[in-house]
Amino acid sequence: MADHYEVLGVARDASPDEIKKAYRRLARQLHPDVNPGEDAAERFKLVTHAYDVLSDPDQRQRYDLGGDAGAFGGSGAGFGGFSDIFETFFGGGAGGTRAGRPRSRRERGQDALVRVDLTLGDVVFGVHRDIEVDTAVLCETCQGSCCQPGTQPVTCDICHGSGQIQRTVRSLLGNVVTSQPCTTCQGYGTTIPYPCSTCQGQGRVRARRTVSIDIPAGVETGLRLQLPGSGEVGPAGGPNGDLYLEVTVAAHDVFSRDGDDLLATLEVSMIDAILGTSVTIDSLDGPVDLEIRQGVQAGDELTIRGRGITPLRGEQRGDLRVGVQVVTPSHLDPKSRALVQELAKRTRPAPPHLAEFHPGLFSKLRGKFKR
Repeated sequence: MADHYEVLGVARDASPDEIKKAYRRLARQLHPDVNPGEDAAERFKLVTHAYDVLSDPDQRQRYDLGGDAGAFGGSGAGFGGFSDIFETFFGGGAGGTRAGRPRSRRERGQDALVRVDLTLGDVVFGVHRDIEVDTAVLCETCQGSCCQPGTQPVTCDICHGSGQIQRTVRSLLGNVVTSQPCTTCQGYGTTIPYPCSTCQGQGRVRARRTVSIDIPAGVETGLRLQLPGSGEVGPAGGPNGDLYLEVTVAAHDVFSRDGDDLLATLEVSMIDAILGTSVTIDSLDGPVDLEIRQGVQAGDELTIRGRGITPLRGEQRGDLRVGVQVVTPSHLDPKSRALVQELAKRTRPAPPHLAEFHPGLFSKLRGKFKR
């Protein structure tokens, strides 16, 4: 009998992986379905037997010691080779593909995404919206059956309702039965001889509909709100997918958001900053009185409690934080200038000078006045 290592063309110290690769390469060349010659068939048998022996550690050890590692076709021979042959040529296990149940025409519908534009006021209080969406809806003519009224699906006369077609493949050790979806019914097991003329047999149509939604306070740009079951209806009247609302909040001319707080900038004249005053400002939920203390400085922050944003998951509203910007007059008439000079004499203000450096001063000012 020929040496198994020579038959496979590998060294005696070849690894199991090298032996397997050599066998597969030769099996592709010599398999009867590829090479019908008689010589090829005999060589194929030798290659298969050599692989059966050398791929089994115990048989290989006995063979290397000079023992009889199983006569051709004996106990244990052929099993590993057959499995590898099937995997090489058909990509599956030796048992073939087991036929499954027919596919269902009813499937879950796709999710839908709609973008919603909101104002900052909508974010503060929440808002009710009626959203127009263009999605697949249930066909009113067939109610999802896909059939013309008065008709129904019929069993496929090719696969007889199984949704699968079986195919017999010849192999070295016999015939192997495989299954694949029936091309006539597409694996459903039934056909529709009279499709609904409204939906062309889909069980759904495209339509524009209105969805009512209460958008909670505290949402922000990029947030997606999920409405389960409000998306597209599935094929053949399958369950609806979900609807997602993606929020975009428009910038406001006066107010900006910082977490749950609102920020604003208040311009104060130099006189009001010196003497102090009170003012009524328009917040997003109505007028609010604000006291400006005497001697307020540029960059100071005035806080109005509870006039910010209601958090998405909570009840305590944030604050309205107002940054002060002192406006210095750039043009004075002679009389006003004289009064300011008199004030300077009386208060004896310190001349401009460098003060102790505060690293956070500039970032603090930017934070107060950002819009």
